[in-house]
Amino acid sequence: MDKIVKQKYLKEKGLMAMLVLLSAFIPLSIDMYLPALPTMSEALHASSGLVNLTLTSFYMVFGIATLFWGPLSDKYGRKPVLLAGLGIYISGSILCSLANNVYFLISCRIFQAVGSGAVIAVTNAIVKDSFEDKKRETMLALIQSMAMIAPIVAPLLGAFILNYTSWKGIFLTLSLLGGLSLFLVVLYEETIENRYLGSVYGAVSRLFFVLKNRSFSTSLIIFSLMAVPLMTYVSSSAYIYVEEFGLSEQTYSFYFATNAVFSIIGPLLYLRLSKKYAYKTIVNLSLFITMASGITIYFLGTLSPIVFAVSLIPATLFGSAIRPLGVNLMFSQQNGDTGAVSSAINFSFTVFGGIGMLLTSFNIGSNIILLGGVNFLVAILNLALWRFFNNKKNILAEA
Repeated sequence: MDKIVKQKYLKEKGLMAMLVLLSAFIPLSIDMYLPALPTMSEALHASSGLVNLTLTSFYMVFGIATLFWGPLSDKYGRKPVLLAGLGIYISGSILCSLANNVYFLISCRIFQAVGSGAVIAVTNAIVKDSFEDKKRETMLALIQSMAMIAPIVAPLLGAFILNYTSWKGIFLTLSLLGGLSLFLVVLYEETIENRYLGSVYGAVSRLFFVLKNRSFSTSLIIFSLMAVPLMTYVSSSAYIYVEEFGLSEQTYSFYFATNAVFSIIGPLLYLRLSKKYAYKTIVNLSLFITMASGITIYFLGTLSPIVFAVSLIPATLFGSAIRPLGVNLMFSQQNGDTGAVSSAINFSFTVFGGIGMLLTSFNIGSNIILLGGVNFLVAILNLALWRFFNNKKNILAEA
């Protein structure tokens, strides 16, 4: 029977609203100030490379920070960790708005990233605490779908803010969003049932215990690999549409937003498919479709921006469709240590996403060819791993 944690003040809908907002922290913190990067370089008298470090340093530190906050939430509870993380995030955002040189801004972004790590590490853990069985999978899909609106809205919101203020106003807006999240967290009632009673070192070391669980670590690798083609596209999309196809930045934004819409639809599609088909069938289908999409991109994607966009849609749709299934399956492989599990999931997605971003920087030729090849190779590798560990070892089982 599905369990729904009783929230006296937030209720179920309020809890979901809180989780959606917390899940959107990373795209909001990264994408909202992308339109301001050129003016920031001028205002701070810094090169574009130095200003871009405010992005990469945030992304790297966020990934590392998630490793520590999740296990700490197993010891101290979800709410104290969220309150601490949001306090750090809000302070970091305000300090970013006061920065007058790029090095101070980079330092503040690192501080902001530490707080973000707490927010993201705990969000999925709360879902695991609060819901069981199909209800948890449904909540993960809905939260992911609604959170995917953030990457679409964030650059538009950033550009809107720049019409009335400078880039510093964007960071003040982020601090206000952090304040709204803090208000919801104050109303949130603790969901963890059994806390870890050992030392802080013992709590963090539970990560290694979790990773020794073969079924969890295997599913972790399989589903985290999907972050490689996703971030390869995100980091190369502007170069593909603007440089390779010669489109304007405005037209590029339209293509990027159109593709992002299918990231929103994907989890909802999974909920429909899961009513008729077994989860293993859906994974097999999704990986086969992603392979086909990669082949189409590789051979036809260079013909025109429309052909490229249409070829990419199946990979985007089905890649996002199996993401909530993957997270739910990973949680199902481990009893307890929910915060550590959530940290491992977020860190792994960050690492593999970083690999995807790194591939773009190699300048090995057309980014379209690269993206097609990455989608195909990752899908075929995932399919091989998935079929081997299900058919031969049968260690990936839904709880």
